[in-house]
Amino acid sequence: MRWLSPLMAIALTILCGAMLFASLGHNPWRGMHAFFVLPVSDLYGLSELLLKATPLMLVSMGLAVGFRAGVWNIGAEGQFILGAVSASGIALTAGDHDAFWALPAMVLAGALGGALWAGIPAWLRTRFGTSEILVSLMLVYVAQLLASWLIYGPWKDPDGYNFPQTRNFGDSALLPMLIEGTRLHAGFMLALLMLIAGYVFLQQSMLGFRMQVGGQAPDAARYAGFSSKQAIWLGMLAGGALAGLAGMTEVAGPMGQLTGQISAGYGFAAIIVAFVGRLHPLGILGSSLVMALFFLGGEQAQQQLNLPSSISKVFQGMLLFFLLASDLFIAYRLRWQAGLRRA
Repeated sequence: MRWLSPLMAIALTILCGAMLFASLGHNPWRGMHAFFVLPVSDLYGLSELLLKATPLMLVSMGLAVGFRAGVWNIGAEGQFILGAVSASGIALTAGDHDAFWALPAMVLAGALGGALWAGIPAWLRTRFGTSEILVSLMLVYVAQLLASWLIYGPWKDPDGYNFPQTRNFGDSALLPMLIEGTRLHAGFMLALLMLIAGYVFLQQSMLGFRMQVGGQAPDAARYAGFSSKQAIWLGMLAGGALAGLAGMTEVAGPMGQLTGQISAGYGFAAIIVAFVGRLHPLGILGSSLVMALFFLGGEQAQQQLNLPSSISKVFQGMLLFFLLASDLFIAYRLRWQAGLRRA
């Protein structure tokens, strides 16, 4: 049932999605076709699906490490932005020069920027006992304001017709394309590599085992000589590093610059992806593709049905709701009772 409930949640989301299209005055079959089939009806659409799934896989894998350690990192959106900002700083420094070091430095800067941003709630949690949920979430808005200050201020493109964006990155600061004629880049292969690394860390390494014990059973961890503080630091830094890496793949991939629309909400959507995927790398791979399809479906619904693209967020919310509802019956079961018992 632990693996069946996500499938039930997806099925219920599709069913209620069809009812939603009908209530909006659209043919349910046409609506579902535009939302789920049309976005992946050709090679370019499939490549866009993998492109959208790339940051979701990276962020979700990092969050899964933290969640397994009992660390609730809700601020991956801010860590994503800081990773993009840090990588953009390297790219702008390299400029149009043929700098062979630019791309490796951007990967390192993106991961480091996200990890440092996640280190703030980790330090406050281990030092003062503050809630990492609140601190990491509030830091999202600080990250957004920092990125806005940079693209409206010192990093603003003077030739960008007053749009909030940086200069376009040089070729040496862009990820290579995987399929000619599409936007799918090498970041997808990096995401798959991180899923494999996450599996090895969580399932095969002693450090991963110690981290999970330290986060989920602090008393047992202390008895065994494991550090619960180490579990918190590992969970937060892993989530921040992979979220920052995802931000780097966005600015070095399809965007090629830092803009005000750096994130499409990947940091928050990845929380749903991680839980639908059962905090397992293989499950995260499948749920990332489903969530990426929601993003693409929202764009197609806007074009084909004149609906707002934010309808994708409605599907995301329904998926989370039905997942929580389905999970309820893993631990509890309904029992019909004819009447109240007398005392």
